[in-house]
Amino acid sequence: MQRITCPERDDWQATAARCGFDFHTIDGERYWDERAYYAFTLEEIERAIETPTGEIDAMCLELAGRAVKDERYLRRLKIPEAFWPLIAQSWERDDRSLYGRLDLRFDGNGPAKLLEYNADTPTSIFEAAVFQWTWLEQAMERHIIPARADQFNSIHERLIEAWKGIAARRHVHLAGTTGHTEDAVTLAYLEDTARQAGLATTLLDIEEIGWHETSGSFVDLEDRDIELMFKLYPWEWMFHDAFGLKLFEAKTRWIEPPWKAVLSNKGILPLLWEMFPGHPNLLPAFFEDDPKAAELGASYVRKPLLSREGANVTLVAGGVSVDEQAGPYGAEGFVRQALSPLPEFSGFYPVLGSWLVDHVPCGLSIREDENPITGNRSRFLPHAIL
Repeated sequence: MQRITCPERDDWQATAARCGFDFHTIDGERYWDERAYYAFTLEEIERAIETPTGEIDAMCLELAGRAVKDERYLRRLKIPEAFWPLIAQSWERDDRSLYGRLDLRFDGNGPAKLLEYNADTPTSIFEAAVFQWTWLEQAMERHIIPARADQFNSIHERLIEAWKGIAARRHVHLAGTTGHTEDAVTLAYLEDTARQAGLATTLLDIEEIGWHETSGSFVDLEDRDIELMFKLYPWEWMFHDAFGLKLFEAKTRWIEPPWKAVLSNKGILPLLWEMFPGHPNLLPAFFEDDPKAAELGASYVRKPLLSREGANVTLVAGGVSVDEQAGPYGAEGFVRQALSPLPEFSGFYPVLGSWLVDHVPCGLSIREDENPITGNRSRFLPHAIL
Protein backbone atom coordinates (compact mmCIF):
# COMPACT_ATOMS: atom_id res chain seq x y z
CA MET A 1 0.00 0.00 0.00
CA GLN A 2 1.40 3.35 -1.06
CA ARG A 3 0.21 6.95 -1.29
CA ILE A 4 1.45 8.26 -4.64
CA THR A 5 1.29 11.93 -5.58
CA CYS A 6 0.27 12.60 -9.17
CA PRO A 7 -0.97 15.39 -11.47
CA GLU A 8 -4.67 16.04 -11.43
CA ARG A 9 -6.73 16.16 -14.62
CA ASP A 10 -7.03 19.75 -15.76
CA ASP A 11 -10.72 19.22 -16.55
CA TRP A 12 -11.73 17.15 -13.53
CA GLN A 13 -14.19 19.78 -12.26
CA ALA A 14 -15.95 19.94 -15.63
CA THR A 15 -16.04 16.15 -15.69
CA ALA A 16 -17.57 16.15 -12.21
CA ALA A 17 -20.21 18.63 -13.30
CA ARG A 18 -21.18 16.46 -16.27
CA CYS A 19 -21.52 13.46 -13.95
CA GLY A 20 -23.70 15.34 -11.49
CA PHE A 21 -20.99 15.22 -8.82
CA ASP A 22 -22.07 18.53 -7.26
CA PHE A 23 -20.29 18.26 -3.93
CA HIS A 24 -16.71 17.69 -5.12
CA THR A 25 -15.83 20.92 -3.29
CA ILE A 26 -17.44 21.91 0.02
CA ASP A 27 -17.17 25.48 1.32
CA GLY A 28 -14.12 26.04 -0.87
CA GLU A 29 -12.34 22.90 0.37
CA ARG A 30 -11.77 19.82 -1.77
CA TYR A 31 -13.83 16.76 -1.00
CA TRP A 32 -12.67 14.91 -4.10
CA ASP A 33 -8.86 15.05 -4.28
CA GLU A 34 -6.89 13.39 -7.10
CA ARG A 35 -3.54 15.04 -6.43
CA ALA A 36 -2.60 11.66 -5.01
CA TYR A 37 -3.95 8.12 -5.09
CA TYR A 38 -3.50 4.99 -3.02
CA ALA A 39 -1.88 2.04 -4.76
CA PHE A 40 -2.27 -1.60 -3.78
CA THR A 41 -1.03 -4.91 -5.05
CA LEU A 42 -3.57 -7.45 -6.23
CA GLU A 43 -2.60 -9.71 -3.34
CA GLU A 44 -3.32 -6.93 -0.84
CA ILE A 45 -6.76 -6.40 -2.34
CA GLU A 46 -7.70 -10.07 -2.54
CA ARG A 47 -6.20 -11.40 0.68
CA ALA A 48 -6.11 -8.42 3.02
CA ILE A 49 -9.30 -6.55 2.04
CA GLU A 50 -11.73 -8.59 -0.07
CA THR A 51 -11.51 -11.88 1.86
CA PRO A 52 -11.70 -10.32 5.36
CA THR A 53 -14.63 -8.17 4.25
CA GLY A 54 -16.58 -11.29 3.39
CA GLU A 55 -15.62 -12.92 6.70
CA ILE A 56 -16.64 -9.87 8.74
CA ASP A 57 -19.96 -9.66 6.92
CA ALA A 58 -20.61 -13.33 7.67
CA MET A 59 -19.86 -12.72 11.37
CA CYS A 60 -22.22 -9.75 11.36
CA LEU A 61 -25.00 -11.86 9.86
CA GLU A 62 -24.46 -14.48 12.56
CA LEU A 63 -24.72 -11.75 15.17
CA ALA A 64 -27.93 -10.39 13.64
CA GLY A 65 -29.44 -13.87 13.68
CA ARG A 66 -28.67 -14.22 17.37
CA ALA A 67 -29.87 -10.73 18.25
CA VAL A 68 -33.36 -11.06 16.81
CA LYS A 69 -33.91 -14.18 18.93
CA ASP A 70 -32.44 -12.86 22.17
CA GLU A 71 -33.73 -9.64 23.70
CA ARG A 72 -30.55 -9.25 25.71
CA TYR A 73 -28.72 -8.24 22.54
CA LEU A 74 -31.38 -5.74 21.49
CA ARG A 75 -31.49 -4.27 24.97
CA ARG A 76 -27.73 -3.74 24.99
CA LEU A 77 -27.99 -2.00 21.63
CA LYS A 78 -30.62 0.36 23.09
CA ILE A 79 -33.07 -0.44 20.29
CA PRO A 80 -36.59 0.62 21.40
CA GLU A 81 -38.46 -2.43 22.63
CA ALA A 82 -41.57 -1.54 20.63
CA PHE A 83 -39.67 -2.28 17.40
CA TRP A 84 -38.14 -5.61 18.34
CA PRO A 85 -40.95 -7.58 16.60
CA LEU A 86 -40.52 -5.49 13.42
CA ILE A 87 -36.82 -6.33 13.33
CA ALA A 88 -37.38 -10.01 14.05
CA GLN A 89 -40.09 -10.33 11.40
CA SER A 90 -37.83 -8.68 8.85
CA TRP A 91 -35.06 -11.17 9.60
CA GLU A 92 -37.39 -14.16 9.55
CA ARG A 93 -38.78 -13.08 6.16
CA ASP A 94 -35.20 -12.91 4.90
CA ASP A 95 -35.70 -9.33 3.74
CA ARG A 96 -32.86 -8.58 1.36
CA SER A 97 -30.05 -6.09 1.88
CA LEU A 98 -28.76 -4.02 -1.03
CA TYR A 99 -25.43 -2.73 0.23
CA GLY A 100 -23.16 -1.72 3.08
CA ARG A 101 -19.66 -0.46 3.80
CA LEU A 102 -17.10 -1.67 6.31
CA ASP A 103 -14.63 0.96 7.50
CA LEU A 104 -11.24 -0.65 7.97
CA ARG A 105 -7.86 0.27 9.35
CA PHE A 106 -5.13 -1.05 7.06
CA ASP A 107 -1.57 -0.03 6.28
CA GLY A 108 -0.28 -2.87 4.11
CA ASN A 109 1.26 -4.62 7.11
CA GLY A 110 -0.81 -7.03 9.14
CA PRO A 111 -4.53 -7.75 8.97
CA ALA A 112 -7.20 -5.13 8.28
CA LYS A 113 -9.13 -4.16 11.41
CA LEU A 114 -12.84 -3.35 11.54
CA LEU A 115 -13.47 0.16 12.84
CA GLU A 116 -17.23 0.20 12.20
CA TYR A 117 -19.93 -1.03 9.84
CA ASN A 118 -22.00 1.48 7.87
CA ALA A 119 -24.82 -1.00 7.42
CA ASP A 120 -27.91 1.17 7.03
CA THR A 121 -27.29 4.45 5.17
CA PRO A 122 -23.77 4.46 3.73
CA THR A 123 -22.99 7.33 1.37
CA SER A 124 -19.98 7.95 -0.93
CA ILE A 125 -21.14 5.11 -3.18
CA PHE A 126 -21.47 7.33 -6.25
CA GLU A 127 -17.92 8.60 -6.00
CA ALA A 128 -16.69 5.06 -5.25
CA ALA A 129 -18.58 3.32 -8.04
CA VAL A 130 -18.55 5.96 -10.78
CA PHE A 131 -16.24 8.91 -10.37
CA GLN A 132 -13.11 7.11 -9.23
CA TRP A 133 -13.61 4.61 -12.09
CA THR A 134 -13.80 7.55 -14.51
CA TRP A 135 -10.57 8.83 -12.96
CA LEU A 136 -8.90 5.45 -13.45
CA GLU A 137 -9.78 5.26 -17.14
CA GLN A 138 -8.79 8.84 -17.88
CA ALA A 139 -5.65 8.70 -15.73
CA MET A 140 -4.43 5.71 -17.73
CA GLU A 141 -5.27 7.38 -21.05
CA ARG A 142 -3.38 10.52 -19.99
CA HIS A 143 -0.38 8.61 -18.62
CA ILE A 144 -0.97 9.85 -15.08
CA ILE A 145 -0.87 6.27 -13.80
CA PRO A 146 0.51 3.08 -15.38
CA ALA A 147 -1.43 1.90 -18.43
CA ARG A 148 -2.10 -1.55 -16.94
CA ALA A 149 -3.53 -0.31 -13.65
CA ASP A 150 -6.81 -1.70 -12.34
CA GLN A 151 -9.23 -0.96 -9.52
CA PHE A 152 -11.16 -3.01 -7.00
CA ASN A 153 -14.51 -1.82 -8.25
CA SER A 154 -17.45 -3.80 -9.59
CA ILE A 155 -19.95 -1.85 -7.47
CA HIS A 156 -21.99 -0.49 -10.36
CA GLU A 157 -22.53 -3.80 -12.12
CA ARG A 158 -23.35 -5.60 -8.87
CA LEU A 159 -25.91 -2.97 -7.88
CA ILE A 160 -27.79 -3.49 -11.14
CA GLU A 161 -27.81 -7.26 -10.67
CA ALA A 162 -28.79 -6.95 -7.01
CA TRP A 163 -31.79 -4.77 -7.85
CA LYS A 164 -33.08 -7.45 -10.20
CA GLY A 165 -33.13 -10.01 -7.43
CA ILE A 166 -34.30 -7.76 -4.60
CA ALA A 167 -37.07 -5.89 -6.40
CA ALA A 168 -38.32 -8.71 -8.66
CA ARG A 169 -39.93 -6.21 -11.08
CA ARG A 170 -41.74 -4.30 -8.34
CA HIS A 171 -42.01 -0.51 -8.46
CA VAL A 172 -39.22 0.98 -6.33
CA HIS A 173 -39.58 4.19 -4.36
CA LEU A 174 -36.44 5.94 -3.11
CA ALA A 175 -36.51 8.58 -0.38
CA GLY A 176 -34.19 10.64 1.76
CA THR A 177 -33.37 14.22 2.64
CA THR A 178 -33.23 15.48 -0.94
CA GLY A 179 -32.30 18.98 0.21
CA HIS A 180 -28.91 17.60 1.26
CA THR A 181 -26.69 17.54 -1.83
CA GLU A 182 -24.74 14.38 -1.02
CA ASP A 183 -27.90 12.46 -0.16
CA ALA A 184 -29.63 13.72 -3.31
CA VAL A 185 -26.75 12.54 -5.51
CA THR A 186 -26.64 9.17 -3.75
CA LEU A 187 -30.38 8.70 -4.24
CA ALA A 188 -30.22 9.75 -7.90
CA TYR A 189 -27.37 7.33 -8.54
CA LEU A 190 -29.12 4.39 -6.88
CA GLU A 191 -32.30 5.23 -8.77
CA ASP A 192 -30.31 5.13 -12.00
CA THR A 193 -28.95 1.67 -11.18
CA ALA A 194 -32.49 0.47 -10.41
CA ARG A 195 -33.69 1.78 -13.76
CA GLN A 196 -30.79 0.07 -15.50
CA ALA A 197 -32.07 -3.10 -13.86
CA GLY A 198 -35.35 -2.55 -15.69
CA LEU A 199 -37.33 -1.26 -12.71
CA ALA A 200 -39.86 1.54 -12.54
CA THR A 201 -38.91 4.10 -9.89
CA THR A 202 -40.17 7.14 -8.00
CA LEU A 203 -37.86 9.44 -6.03
CA LEU A 204 -39.21 11.69 -3.28
CA ASP A 205 -38.20 13.47 -0.13
CA ILE A 206 -38.69 11.54 3.08
CA GLU A 207 -41.15 14.22 4.28
CA GLU A 208 -43.32 13.65 1.19
CA ILE A 209 -44.23 10.12 2.26
CA GLY A 210 -47.84 9.98 3.35
CA TRP A 211 -50.13 7.49 5.06
CA HIS A 212 -53.38 6.22 3.56
CA GLU A 213 -55.63 5.19 6.41
CA THR A 214 -58.06 3.19 4.30
CA SER A 215 -55.49 1.03 2.54
CA GLY A 216 -53.20 0.93 5.56
CA SER A 217 -50.20 1.84 3.44
CA PHE A 218 -47.52 4.43 3.03
CA VAL A 219 -48.12 6.38 -0.19
CA ASP A 220 -46.30 8.79 -2.48
CA LEU A 221 -47.52 12.20 -3.71
CA GLU A 222 -49.80 10.51 -6.23
CA ASP A 223 -51.34 8.28 -3.55
CA ARG A 224 -49.57 5.25 -5.02
CA ASP A 225 -49.00 2.56 -2.43
CA ILE A 226 -45.33 2.20 -1.57
CA GLU A 227 -44.58 -1.49 -1.85
CA LEU A 228 -40.78 -1.36 -1.81
CA MET A 229 -38.87 1.62 -0.47
CA PHE A 230 -35.15 2.37 -0.51
CA LYS A 231 -34.59 4.87 2.29
CA LEU A 232 -31.47 6.89 2.81
CA TYR A 233 -32.69 7.66 6.28
CA PRO A 234 -31.55 5.92 9.49
CA TRP A 235 -33.74 3.38 11.23
CA GLU A 236 -33.17 5.02 14.60
CA TRP A 237 -34.73 8.22 13.21
CA MET A 238 -37.66 6.31 11.71
CA PHE A 239 -38.34 4.66 15.06
CA HIS A 240 -38.86 8.10 16.63
CA ASP A 241 -40.69 9.84 13.76
CA ALA A 242 -44.40 10.60 13.95
CA PHE A 243 -45.21 7.75 11.55
CA GLY A 244 -42.90 5.32 13.34
CA LEU A 245 -45.66 3.19 14.81
CA LYS A 246 -47.24 2.88 11.35
CA LEU A 247 -44.28 0.69 10.38
CA PHE A 248 -46.09 -2.25 11.97
CA GLU A 249 -49.23 -1.77 9.89
CA ALA A 250 -47.62 -0.94 6.57
CA LYS A 251 -47.22 -3.45 3.78
CA THR A 252 -44.07 -1.64 2.71
CA ARG A 253 -40.80 -3.56 2.52
CA TRP A 254 -37.66 -1.57 3.17
CA ILE A 255 -34.13 -1.33 1.83
CA GLU A 256 -32.18 -1.43 4.01
CA PRO A 257 -34.46 -3.80 5.99
CA PRO A 258 -35.30 -3.31 9.69
CA TRP A 259 -32.83 -5.99 10.80
CA LYS A 260 -30.05 -3.71 9.60
CA ALA A 261 -30.84 -1.54 12.65
CA VAL A 262 -28.87 -4.15 14.58
CA LEU A 263 -25.75 -3.94 12.43
CA SER A 264 -25.72 -0.15 12.00
CA ASN A 265 -25.24 0.18 15.75
CA LYS A 266 -21.68 0.46 17.07
CA GLY A 267 -22.72 -1.84 19.86
CA ILE A 268 -21.95 -4.66 17.43
CA LEU A 269 -18.25 -3.98 18.03
CA PRO A 270 -18.22 -5.39 21.58
CA LEU A 271 -20.78 -8.05 20.64
CA LEU A 272 -18.60 -9.28 17.79
CA TRP A 273 -15.60 -9.33 20.12
CA GLU A 274 -17.60 -11.45 22.60
CA MET A 275 -18.56 -13.89 19.86
CA PHE A 276 -15.19 -14.03 18.09
CA PRO A 277 -12.55 -13.08 20.69
CA GLY A 278 -9.11 -12.61 19.23
CA HIS A 279 -10.28 -12.61 15.61
CA PRO A 280 -7.48 -11.03 13.54
CA ASN A 281 -9.83 -8.56 11.83
CA LEU A 282 -11.47 -7.30 15.02
CA LEU A 283 -10.28 -4.91 17.71
CA PRO A 284 -11.06 -5.54 21.38
CA ALA A 285 -14.21 -3.60 22.27
CA PHE A 286 -16.59 -3.32 25.22
CA PHE A 287 -19.69 -1.42 26.24
CA GLU A 288 -18.55 1.49 28.37
CA ASP A 289 -20.56 0.33 31.38
CA ASP A 290 -19.05 -3.16 31.20
CA PRO A 291 -16.38 -3.69 33.89
CA LYS A 292 -14.36 -5.53 31.24
CA ALA A 293 -13.78 -2.20 29.50
CA ALA A 294 -10.99 -1.70 32.04
CA GLU A 295 -9.02 -4.32 30.08
CA LEU A 296 -8.33 -1.62 27.47
CA GLY A 297 -6.40 0.39 30.02
CA ALA A 298 -5.98 4.13 29.57
CA SER A 299 -5.88 4.14 25.76
CA TYR A 300 -9.01 3.56 23.67
CA VAL A 301 -11.49 5.10 21.25
CA ARG A 302 -14.82 6.15 22.73
CA LYS A 303 -17.73 5.93 20.26
CA PRO A 304 -21.48 6.58 20.68
CA LEU A 305 -23.73 3.70 19.71
CA LEU A 306 -25.35 5.71 16.91
CA SER A 307 -22.73 8.23 15.80
CA ARG A 308 -22.22 9.16 12.13
CA GLU A 309 -19.33 10.81 10.29
CA GLY A 310 -17.07 10.62 13.36
CA ALA A 311 -19.36 12.77 15.52
CA ASN A 312 -18.75 12.56 19.29
CA VAL A 313 -15.84 10.15 18.80
CA THR A 314 -12.94 10.65 21.22
CA LEU A 315 -9.39 9.28 21.01
CA VAL A 316 -7.95 8.68 24.46
CA ALA A 317 -4.24 7.91 24.89
CA GLY A 318 -2.69 7.39 28.29
CA GLY A 319 -5.87 8.63 29.94
CA VAL A 320 -5.81 11.92 28.04
CA SER A 321 -8.18 12.96 25.27
CA VAL A 322 -5.94 13.64 22.28
CA ASP A 323 -8.68 14.29 19.73
CA GLU A 324 -12.43 14.66 19.80
CA GLN A 325 -15.20 15.47 17.35
CA ALA A 326 -18.26 17.42 18.44
CA GLY A 327 -21.76 16.26 17.64
CA PRO A 328 -25.28 15.48 18.86
CA TYR A 329 -24.82 11.82 19.84
CA GLY A 330 -24.06 10.00 23.05
CA ALA A 331 -27.26 9.98 25.11
CA GLU A 332 -27.79 6.40 23.92
CA GLY A 333 -24.51 5.26 25.46
CA PHE A 334 -20.94 4.55 24.35
CA VAL A 335 -18.61 1.73 23.48
CA ARG A 336 -14.87 1.64 23.92
CA GLN A 337 -12.67 0.12 21.25
CA ALA A 338 -8.95 -0.58 21.51
CA LEU A 339 -6.91 2.33 20.22
CA SER A 340 -5.40 1.37 16.87
CA PRO A 341 -4.25 4.65 15.33
CA LEU A 342 -4.77 5.08 11.62
CA PRO A 343 -1.59 4.74 9.58
CA GLU A 344 0.07 7.96 8.47
CA PHE A 345 1.00 8.52 4.83
CA SER A 346 2.77 11.83 4.18
CA GLY A 347 0.91 13.47 7.04
CA PHE A 348 -2.50 12.05 6.10
CA TYR A 349 -4.59 9.38 7.82
CA PRO A 350 -6.62 7.11 5.50
CA VAL A 351 -9.61 4.93 6.29
CA LEU A 352 -10.52 2.20 3.81
CA GLY A 353 -14.18 1.74 2.97
CA SER A 354 -14.80 -1.80 1.76
CA TRP A 355 -18.12 -2.10 -0.08
CA LEU A 356 -20.53 -5.03 -0.14
CA VAL A 357 -23.43 -5.33 -2.57
CA ASP A 358 -25.84 -8.18 -1.84
CA HIS A 359 -23.22 -9.39 0.68
CA VAL A 360 -20.49 -9.66 -1.98
CA PRO A 361 -17.29 -7.62 -1.43
CA CYS A 362 -16.91 -5.56 -4.59
CA GLY A 363 -15.21 -2.21 -4.16
CA LEU A 364 -12.97 0.13 -2.25
CA SER A 365 -13.15 3.79 -1.30
CA ILE A 366 -10.64 5.81 0.68
CA ARG A 367 -11.18 8.86 2.87
CA GLU A 368 -8.22 10.68 4.35
CA ASP A 369 -7.67 13.60 6.69
CA GLU A 370 -4.91 15.45 8.47
CA ASN A 371 -6.92 14.57 11.57
CA PRO A 372 -6.86 10.98 12.88
CA ILE A 373 -10.67 11.01 13.20
CA THR A 374 -12.39 10.68 9.84
CA GLY A 375 -15.22 13.21 9.59
CA ASN A 376 -17.77 14.64 7.19
CA ARG A 377 -15.18 16.87 5.47
CA SER A 378 -12.50 14.20 5.05
CA ARG A 379 -11.33 13.97 1.46
CA PHE A 380 -12.05 11.15 -0.97
CA LEU A 381 -9.00 9.88 -2.88
CA PRO A 382 -9.06 7.31 -5.69
CA HIS A 383 -7.15 4.06 -5.65
CA ALA A 384 -5.51 1.78 -8.16
CA ILE A 385 -4.14 -1.76 -8.29
CA LEU A 386 -0.59 -1.75 -9.66
